[in-house]
Formats: sequence, C-alpha cells, structure tokens
Amino acid sequence: MANENVIDKASKLGSIRIADEVVSIIAGLAAVEIDGIAGMSGGIVGGIAEMLGRKNFAKGVKVEVGEKEAAVDLYIIVKYGARIPDVAIAAQENVKQAIESMTGLDVVEVNVHVQGVGFPEKPKEPEEVRVR
Repeated sequence: MANENVIDKASKLGSIRIADEVVSIIAGLAAVEIDGIAGMSGGIVGGIAEMLGRKNFAKGVKVEVGEKEAAVDLYIIVKYGARIPDVAIAAQENVKQAIESMTGLDVVEVNVHVQGVGFPEKPKEPEEVRVR
C-alpha cells in the first residue's frame, strides 16, 4: 500500500529507504503543532469536512516523494477566530522544516487546503441539584 522510495546517499553501508507514509506522518505531526489548526480533514464527505482525531497523523496529508524531493498537500480544519493566511503560512514553514530536517528530502511545495472551520465545543454546565 505505501510506496517506498530510496533516498540516494552514497554510503558503504547501503541505501536508506523511507516509506511515503513516514513522510506523511512527519507532515501531519508538524501541521497539528501549529496554533490555529483544529485538526486534519479526511476530505469532503457528503458536503462536510470530516475531522479526524489526532492519533492518525497520516490522514489529511498527501505526499509525493521522489528520490530527492517531496511535495505535500495538507487538508486542515482551522479553529474559529484564527487568521487563516497566518495559520497556513505557519503550517507550510513548519512542515517544510520538519520533513527536510528529518529525512534530508528537499520539500518543493506545501499546499494547504482549508476544508472547514472548527468551533469550540460548549462546556457542559453542571446540572443543578435541587433538594426538596
């Protein structure tokens, strides 16, 4: 299912193989670190963005990995009230830095697709206890 690509490094010890899913996980982790991102989106299902839990970091991320370069598409849900351009730029920079530092790949683009807005959940008010 996951493709493996070889990062071409001259070494007496052999080659290094990094699965595409590893790059996806790195990108997902780097994206959710950004303040203003409510979560990753699994795409548009029935007209609404499906918000994914924080445990599956490869979801909401599409990567194309070559021998030396990578391109990333992030599908995110932004927190209500956050300035979308600022969140998107911060996500692009963080994802690019994380992938490049951890894999040695050159990230040529990080495309951010805002799929929805996450609204804060209303805290449940404690039920009033009445004594008779």
